[in-house]
Amino acid sequence: MAETGARRSPVLTGGCQCGAVRYALYAAPGGTTICHCRMCQKASGGPFEALAPVAGGDFAWTRGPAGTFRSSSIVERDFCAACGTPLTYRNLGRDRVSVTVGSLDEPARAAPVGQYGLESRLPWCRPGLLDLPGVETEASYAGLTSYQHPDHETPRWPPQAEETPPR
Repeated sequence: MAETGARRSPVLTGGCQCGAVRYALYAAPGGTTICHCRMCQKASGGPFEALAPVAGGDFAWTRGPAGTFRSSSIVERDFCAACGTPLTYRNLGRDRVSVTVGSLDEPARAAPVGQYGLESRLPWCRPGLLDLPGVETEASYAGLTSYQHPDHETPRWPPQAEETPPR
């Protein structure tokens, strides 16, 4: 894994919801996948986890530090200790870091090309799932004050101390 503040220009950036932890990718992810295994379901809090891998040397923390949880004898997962956002999956036997697609600033640039853990895939994760009836975000949320970090780099976060979210 590259050290914090690598001097190359990042290809993609990402981070947690609160902005306390940020990272940069110095190569485009290759072979983004979704994993349906129970460990990934629990780690992501969803029906599957989408992961975009890069070589360890093409990943660097740019703001942090991240918390780490060893989810098995061979895997560590990094997350934001402040807001809980899952950020990476690291197989300890490989020089590779897989970032969670949802933590990327531009997640559309990491479309999945395959899937793993099909034995644990939930029965309702099926073709046509995304064609279910849906609605846009409710108008009642239009006036909210968001404490979420924006999908781009910032010199610091939050921008002003008085905008710090309550804990």
